[in-house]
Amino acid sequence: MSDKKCKIAIIGYGGMGTWHARQLMTMDEVKLCGIYDISSKRLEAAKKEGIHAYESFEELLADKDIELVTIATPNDLHKELAIKAMQEKKNVICEKPVALSSVELLQMIEASKEYNVIFTVHQNRRWDEDYLVIKKLYEEGTLGKIFNIESRVHGSRGIPGDWRNTKEHGGGMVLDWGVHLFDQILMLIEKKVVSTYANLTNVTNEAVDDGFKIILHFEDGLTCHVEVGTSNFINLPRWYMQGENGTAIINDWNLNGKIIQVSNWEKRDAVPVVTAAGLTKTMAPRTSETIKEYPLPRVQSDVRDFYRNVIRAINGQEEIIVKHSELMRVMKLMETVFHSAEIGQVIHDII
Repeated sequence: MSDKKCKIAIIGYGGMGTWHARQLMTMDEVKLCGIYDISSKRLEAAKKEGIHAYESFEELLADKDIELVTIATPNDLHKELAIKAMQEKKNVICEKPVALSSVELLQMIEASKEYNVIFTVHQNRRWDEDYLVIKKLYEEGTLGKIFNIESRVHGSRGIPGDWRNTKEHGGGMVLDWGVHLFDQILMLIEKKVVSTYANLTNVTNEAVDDGFKIILHFEDGLTCHVEVGTSNFINLPRWYMQGENGTAIINDWNLNGKIIQVSNWEKRDAVPVVTAAGLTKTMAPRTSETIKEYPLPRVQSDVRDFYRNVIRAINGQEEIIVKHSELMRVMKLMETVFHSAEIGQVIHDII
């Protein structure tokens, strides 16, 4: 790659905007030209960090040096801002969810083709190490044929008290966290989703969903349970994966967990468990000589590789990692989730 730095600007300097700025300022491959935010307080906050603040969106777009724009605004503004930036021949990274519907997403994709610019979405949790461990176990067949995967994110503080709890701005947990978890699952399992059933919750917020439980069935019989909760004071495991030859559990983002595999299929007898209502042999645990415990593997990652890929794609050196077809697949799944929850039924033949 050449020594030329990619010149980048950020639209929106809230929580994610500041995160992007901090990441970019650690990278040799880029130059952060500045930010724009509608809030004067956010503009001043950027200036205090030594970051140039554009006085208007139009001023930012008029800067011919800028090659790449990252949009980190409330979700309902993504489409308009992205298309305007692409019209000015700026390559665009959009925060997730990319849009509020597949119709909006299609318009954004068509704009990128019309103006011949890169357009992609910051699906940063493809670089989460807990996900990469599960991906490694799945792809290497460590547990044998996988028949069930459970992915959960639990919190206990409800939805943040900002635009994320308003419907008009694209709030709710399906759009906020579901988009990440669905993207991970669909990147992990390339097979067709044949059915889904969704249950959304409104424990702390009536305007938008504050959690959900979703069951996905894939064409080979594999089942995925995807769950987000914001009123969980005892968290269930981040990942739980079952195969014919064993089970893997990841309890949290710190990768606390383990793998248990069968070491002796021939010996299955066990001492019955005594319950209050009688004996059970069926649910008695395997004896120690028939199973073996292993530590989880480790997979290191650098989330900044997302930006490195986009820069190389702009320079014609690599194919973009987060592709339009993948974005559309996730968007259509989210639309199906909302429809299933609305009618209270299983939806078949989705994506």
